[in-house]
Amino acid sequence: MPVSIARTIAFDVLLRVESESAYSSELLHSALAPSVQSADAALATEIALGVLRWRRQLDFVLDQQLKKPVERLDLPVAVALRMGAYQLRFLKRIPARAAVNESVELVKRARKNSAASLVNAVLRRISEQATAAMETLLPAGMPQAGRLGALHSHPAWIVERWLARFGEAEATALLEANNRVPPLALALREPARRDEIARDLESAGLRAQPGRLLTSALLASGGSVTRTEPFHAGKILIQDEASQAVPLLLGVRPGDRVLDLCAAPGGKTVALASAAGASGLTVAAEIHEHRLRSMREQLARLRIAVAECAADRMPRSTENPARTAAKAARVYLAALDASQPLPFSAPFDRILVDAPCSGTGTLARHPEIRWRLRPERLAEFHVLQINLLRNALAQLAPGGRLVYSTCSFEPEENESVIDEIIASNSSVRLAPADTSARLLAPHLAPAVAPAALFDDRGFFRTSSAVHGTDGFFAAALEKNQ
Repeated sequence: MPVSIARTIAFDVLLRVESESAYSSELLHSALAPSVQSADAALATEIALGVLRWRRQLDFVLDQQLKKPVERLDLPVAVALRMGAYQLRFLKRIPARAAVNESVELVKRARKNSAASLVNAVLRRISEQATAAMETLLPAGMPQAGRLGALHSHPAWIVERWLARFGEAEATALLEANNRVPPLALALREPARRDEIARDLESAGLRAQPGRLLTSALLASGGSVTRTEPFHAGKILIQDEASQAVPLLLGVRPGDRVLDLCAAPGGKTVALASAAGASGLTVAAEIHEHRLRSMREQLARLRIAVAECAADRMPRSTENPARTAAKAARVYLAALDASQPLPFSAPFDRILVDAPCSGTGTLARHPEIRWRLRPERLAEFHVLQINLLRNALAQLAPGGRLVYSTCSFEPEENESVIDEIIASNSSVRLAPADTSARLLAPHLAPAVAPAALFDDRGFFRTSSAVHGTDGFFAAALEKNQ
């Protein structure tokens, strides 16, 4: 029997996530072409992301029916079993027969015919206990971290860290939030036209409502944003609200020289360039050429001019023909490794270091991270982040402002980085929290108090459990005059 297009897409995406360390969101975006019906696209997305979110719980259930752990099976067989188990336990509208039979056909499609009977037998047994609560399947006396990890499908080492840091109630709320489908947030190029853009999205069959955090954001659901007129016209870009808030903490002014390090995918660059305007200079630096290529495409869609220039040949000011002829913001793209000393010949007034990190604040949006990340990577990220921040500060003008941000909850990547930098650099200080709050306040939704987004040290923090956004950390640093 033929396999549905939705399950075929989900199967192929999951195989590539596991075998190529690819990201599901990027693979789904590529696979869900306009020719794919919306219902098929929705089911493919539901199955692929659902399997990734609930993989540990699915494996626990599957292992009870297997002679060896599912992780030791051939990858196509493991993926087909997880897909079938997910549909049986979580998608009650899917007939059990369809979930089982199509999983068997997927194994055959992958040329693993010898495993077809195994997949059929295991999934049929699981279908008999599909309504059993997970708590009833766990062994008595299971350690707390293991129990919560199985119930909420997270690695035990992450659960242990969060229990120690946040306590059981807060850690559990975070685990639960990571398994909810995150809202699709949109950044508006012209916030004053929010109601008009919302109507255009609704005319295209989507639901649109104001953002939870920012007045410049919309939340969309019920369809494909990338197929709408506002998207193609460059009026909106897909960006989490916490991510949208980070560049606002810089307080970029018209005419400022602005540097955005580790700039891809470019959402924050757009905000910085818009604030600096045609009289300013915005440089977006990125080490990976393929990510720079994606940025060029995004900036072109958003009608932002792009200039190519070697990093050591950037204009020192706006007084040059390319700049004076510009009537709108322009972004200079530079390919460079920011972990090495930066080659720019003049300092910058504002610098954003949105550092590569573990991504533990994005486990709802990128569930595959939880299965790839290892605890030793936190120390490796810390070393990289220190180098990035030191090199960026060397390019900051006296009196300038720098924002360091991550989408991580882990202290090794956040406050520990800031503390180490300040301890080793007497010319740098942590910016007052009230300054950051004042910069952010005009952009916040009416019900959001600025002070609620900063901790007692003045660090900006968001959480999927509290704010319904990705988990972000940001710290503003100032250089002495």
